[in-house]
Amino acid sequence: MKTDTRSTSRLRHDPLVRGLGWASALLGVPQVAAPAGFARALGVDDALRHRSATTAVGVRELAAAAGLLGRPHPAWLWGRVGGDLMDLTMLTRALKNHDGRGLGRTVAATAAVTALTATDVYAAVTRTRRSTPMELTATTTVTQPPDRVYALWRDLERLPDFMAHLEEVRVTGPRTSHWRASAPFGKTVEWDAETTEEVAGRLIAWQSVDGADIDNSGEVRFDPAPGGRGTEIRVTLRYDLSGGALGKAAARYFGEEPHQQLDDDLRRFKQIAETGEVVRSEGAPGGKRARGEFPQHPARPLTEDELKEALA
Repeated sequence: MKTDTRSTSRLRHDPLVRGLGWASALLGVPQVAAPAGFARALGVDDALRHRSATTAVGVRELAAAAGLLGRPHPAWLWGRVGGDLMDLTMLTRALKNHDGRGLGRTVAATAAVTALTATDVYAAVTRTRRSTPMELTATTTVTQPPDRVYALWRDLERLPDFMAHLEEVRVTGPRTSHWRASAPFGKTVEWDAETTEEVAGRLIAWQSVDGADIDNSGEVRFDPAPGGRGTEIRVTLRYDLSGGALGKAAARYFGEEPHQQLDDDLRRFKQIAETGEVVRSEGAPGGKRARGEFPQHPARPLTEDELKEALA
């Protein structure tokens, strides 16, 4: 497989990638040079099996350091993730069979490796150019006529009112706009989009332009609901999820499930179209900001401050 020289150059100057490379070097040298002492520093004895395991981990760390600092590639980052999981398995086994001496150091080492694993997963997902095409669909019925629902959605700068991960939409021309959104692992992505098709009261379709952080396109259809019950909204979104299948799994693990996001966004749009605002409840007084209240807690009365904010 041919190496992407542009990707290698980009990663070579990436502070996080270089930092992880030096972290591997600093961890690997003492494990290879003094495996017995390193094992004792972790709170385990210096038995032959522990010295051998420590040396093997040290060699792996030095190999990762050479790769990340010499010719960086996402494969080295995913290799670190795999190594972290092996380290956590060994530390968990050590905790299970611990004799109590140096237990605090083993617990601290386990906590440190857990934090490092999260950092490595973040680096691997966000530095991987490979992507997985995604297509999301969702439907809801709003008890308002199509023309009114279309006009509400067509006001692009209001989309962040109900789309939880949109931070800003700015109209830049008759058919163009600039978008900024939050992404998994605390990242922010931006892109410019253009309207590719529009039928007043019936359809809006768009496509991101070249240079977008995430290539995306989609359409929203507004059809009269059966029996004159309002408007059926059908949304289709297409985009490339960075990090491939592993990125998709990691995003879901950290609470960023795309299908659920779209369903939640449509539910909030329905509330705005029918009541004029996003409904706030005792269980989620923050409305759109409810995503920041994870993990959820049982429903309870609003506090005095929350009640004042809701009434305001």
